[in-house]
Amino acid sequence: MESKSSKHKVGVRDMSCNKVPEMEHGCRCLKVLLWLASLSLVSAHVIGYGKQPLSKIAIQLTTTALRKSVSIQANPVVLGLQGEDTEWVTVNLVNPNPSEDDWVAVFSPANFNSSTCPPEIIQEQAPHICTSPIKFKIVKSSNSEYTKTGKAVLKFRLINQRADFSLAVFSGGFTNPKLVAVSNYITFANPKAPLYPRLANGKSWDEMTITWTSGYAIDEAVPFVEWGMKGEAKTRSPAGTLTIDRNSMCGSPARTVGWRDQGFIHTSFLKNLWPNSVYSYRMGHLLSNGSVAWSKSFSFKSSPYPGQDSLQRVIIFGDMGKAERDGSFEYSDYQPGALNTTDQLIKDLENYDIVFNIGDMTYSNGYVSQWDQFTALVEPIASTVPYMVASGNHERDWPDSGSFYQTKASGGECGVFAETMFYVPAENRAKFWYSTDYGMFHFCIADTEHDWREGTEQYKFIEHCLASVDRRKQPWLIFASHRALGYSSRDWYAEGGAFEDPMGRVGLQKLWQKYRNQCVNSEKSHYSGTMNGTIHVVVGGGGSHLSEFTTAIPNWIIYRDYDFGFGKLTAFNHSYLLFEYKKSSDGNVYDSFTISREYKDVLACVHDSCEPTTLAS
Repeated sequence: MESKSSKHKVGVRDMSCNKVPEMEHGCRCLKVLLWLASLSLVSAHVIGYGKQPLSKIAIQLTTTALRKSVSIQANPVVLGLQGEDTEWVTVNLVNPNPSEDDWVAVFSPANFNSSTCPPEIIQEQAPHICTSPIKFKIVKSSNSEYTKTGKAVLKFRLINQRADFSLAVFSGGFTNPKLVAVSNYITFANPKAPLYPRLANGKSWDEMTITWTSGYAIDEAVPFVEWGMKGEAKTRSPAGTLTIDRNSMCGSPARTVGWRDQGFIHTSFLKNLWPNSVYSYRMGHLLSNGSVAWSKSFSFKSSPYPGQDSLQRVIIFGDMGKAERDGSFEYSDYQPGALNTTDQLIKDLENYDIVFNIGDMTYSNGYVSQWDQFTALVEPIASTVPYMVASGNHERDWPDSGSFYQTKASGGECGVFAETMFYVPAENRAKFWYSTDYGMFHFCIADTEHDWREGTEQYKFIEHCLASVDRRKQPWLIFASHRALGYSSRDWYAEGGAFEDPMGRVGLQKLWQKYRNQCVNSEKSHYSGTMNGTIHVVVGGGGSHLSEFTTAIPNWIIYRDYDFGFGKLTAFNHSYLLFEYKKSSDGNVYDSFTISREYKDVLACVHDSCEPTTLAS
């Protein structure tokens, strides 16, 4: 990531105005502002970390040095014969001249060659290949005797990515790669199959959207979703189709070595849902011969009516990224907590209702095959509960592309993949701000990568979202975005003499004071009654590298924990809310607090009496 990006810590809880004892030491990233009458969440991004492992490979400098004496064989040859979208492949390698820095990579399509070199790549001598692999392993890392025996067995876990695969052996390390041998081709039985559904709230409370990926163009098959309540007749809803073109990328590597065809992205809108009802669904593509290519079957529970008084549970985190279950990437600790977080959420799937991943989702950074890897990773979650997202710097930022920050954190993607691969109920998905409801919760999701200073279009949206909610029906008002708003104890901020990104507290402090008031409460665990205050909670340690805390500990810190984790909000009714910080390693609760208040307490918080500053100022 860029040197002055702004990731924050996980599991940090701040009271913006009280003096409280410093507590445990902390982690990084997503920021949750918990207004004592409502809630606001913010994610973040880590400074100094952001290099996609694939960027370590100078793939455009590859030379061909094929050796007949080297053999690499992959099995099985045909994957997914029983409809699987994921399968393990065994790779047998024999190399009479092994070296310490030999590595094996997965390529797709299988026939990678110089024809894939885009015009933008100009070298003194023409490169032989210009396509980055999907993933790779250092041979010796999993075969300690390789340099002695010249033999190795490696295991790769492949997902269906709409094309065939081959494995390739390289010598010369990452900086001077030499292509030594290429394996047989392997493929999934139906590489075009509809896969990786992602649920999201629609623009009304009784609407669910389903987005998925396939290899079927609209001129060869008609996409739709078959759905209905369990045990009742099913209906079919049509789907729209989008594609992503290389030319829509803003720069390299997304436009050059990192590019890979993403197939077709389909979205269907399931409308007029009954509240709190279980629906089953499956995606289909009607082929010209009348047959249908079906996905697996899935199910979800529809949203409660806005304001409905029932148990409602929300998961929030940021900066998760992804990791490979087969141990691929030599730098596999780039996002060391991603699998733990994912697995904890899969394990606990029955105990929450909606998920918010608030920015820096994949860290693909222009190596776009990783979006398939990410959607496959989160499929058990995203296919079952709404998986709502926000834009982070690694999704959006690119110079002269309309982002507020002129960095290259997106690797040339400039928001195109985020706004296409996942649906959000925004008026304009290129402007990644939106509101959405879930029962007693009302969410205002901002886009920190666009200007939100006073007077801007986004600022007006935020104020309208905060002001328009009916707090008697929806007492739990959530503001969420990626970067820290004003209370981060990240060391980089402290070195700069501040505790937030530009625009954070400066841009939105007036709104916090107007709608949420100043922090004046010295409570730490149980908040009740009339309280005009703001609690800031940073819960962005979803999986990517943690950032260090400042040694100059602010006096508004209540709790810090340097580990991977996520936040959970449980609304028991209109008067009682529980926040829990859980570690990804074990799923246990390490920090929590409750808010108890009646509607009359909300009405008693009058903003006109607020002071214009806070202690953090």
